Amino acid sequence: MKIVREALAGTQESSDLMVKIAPADGELEIVIRSEVIKQFGDQIRRVVEETLSAMAVRQGLIIIEDKGALDCVIRARLQGALLRAAEEQNIDWGKLQ
Repeated sequence: MKIVREALAGTQESSDLMVKIAPADGELEIVIRSEVIKQFGDQIRRVVEETLSAMAVRQGLIIIEDKGALDCVIRARLQGALLRAAEEQNIDWGKLQ
């Protein structure tokens, strides 16, 4: 999946997160800001990396601003933002978890 434009998903509300995505040539950069990074930072990163891998994202800038979201929320917000950023017309629903 190729990121072709900037996209957002989510909110800054408690138990949610904001995902910002932008194109970046040749690299994949993940930035995570979270109120619970000390306790759950590794798990947040794992969910983000697994989701990006499942959707075959290999380049782009991914910014996560977490307010204590559950794994399923992280995955859903990231998938939504990725689909917007890639302007996908033919969605492979099997890749979405």
